[in-house]
Amino acid sequence: MWIQGTVDLERIRVETMNMNIRPAPTLRTSHPLVADDPRWARIVTRDKSADGQLWYSVSTTGVYCRPSCPSRTANPKNVTLHETIESARATGFRACRRCNPDGPTLEREKAALVAKACRIIEDSEEEPSLEDLAAAVDRSPSYFHRMFKASTGLTPKAYAVGQRAKKVREGLETGTSVTEAMYDAGFNSSGRFYEKSNGMLGMKPTQYRDGGTNEDIKFAVGQSYLGAILVASSTKGVASILLGDDPDALLRDLQDRFPKARLIGMDRDYEALVAKVCGFVENPGIGLDLPLDVRGTAFQRRVWQALQEVPVSERISYSEIARRIGAPSASRAVAGACAANNIAVAIPCHRVVRNDGAISGYAWGVDRKRALLDREALDAA
Repeated sequence: MWIQGTVDLERIRVETMNMNIRPAPTLRTSHPLVADDPRWARIVTRDKSADGQLWYSVSTTGVYCRPSCPSRTANPKNVTLHETIESARATGFRACRRCNPDGPTLEREKAALVAKACRIIEDSEEEPSLEDLAAAVDRSPSYFHRMFKASTGLTPKAYAVGQRAKKVREGLETGTSVTEAMYDAGFNSSGRFYEKSNGMLGMKPTQYRDGGTNEDIKFAVGQSYLGAILVASSTKGVASILLGDDPDALLRDLQDRFPKARLIGMDRDYEALVAKVCGFVENPGIGLDLPLDVRGTAFQRRVWQALQEVPVSERISYSEIARRIGAPSASRAVAGACAANNIAVAIPCHRVVRNDGAISGYAWGVDRKRALLDREALDAA
């Protein structure tokens, strides 16, 4: 009995050694092909446009995030992709504190704070201080200043100055007296107001109120391959360069822009200036250096200044202009400033194209925009 039992035990030992025993399966926390999933590339690049469309969880940290999360990129082997926020929450992990996937995006939160600050500035009788604005949105003054400028392209002070100028213009356009317009815009002293009025309005307040009455606008019309070119100047510099097919239509357009100014057709000396503009259109390589009378909001002026720095033959996107003026989220506002430009070619808004390189709208016709770009490219070749 005892011998038989020993034999049986030995047989069992041998059979056990000869068995093909497989190791226990390893628990996977991620799909093995996450790194090959095109959605993973959006996470690696922190694509903000993917926020709200995709989420991911990380098994090693026990958190779930939105694609734009600024945290260090996780190992894709530890990542699971989720098409819904509910799926990400179902992991039992906690929401990332840096990107707050359960709440609004950081960009939206900043935009809401900036919008709140803008409303405070617009509704205040006097210009609020940086400290007061920062306290109103519960941020430090330095952080708020950076956030506001990144969002609008302007400092809070510049925005406030622009709002004051807007109030002054609106007041004068409705027939309000200069004194009333001054106080309604928050100016407490006439000296300070008149010191800044020319910069805000481009002329004396009484002239602006009267629609440019007594302002002399000189003009002349030339011809180029683009058609008629009208150049008009104030005492400060070139105020308009208009393009079109019909010189009479261009003159009517100029009258609409300066309804109460005296329009003075100029002599040969002024026509030399028009010839200079026409020469630049025909041969962009010669450059164009003119004194300009630029009239617009503070934001528009920043856009127009950036446009003047774009080299001949270069094409630039609205988003790149927005980035250059420190307002990366203001592409639409940049497009609006381009559309409001009254000084064709000297402020080269024709060099601005869409992000994909496609030629977009132009105040003087898309065909003219394309012709300008083609001529500049040919001249640079």
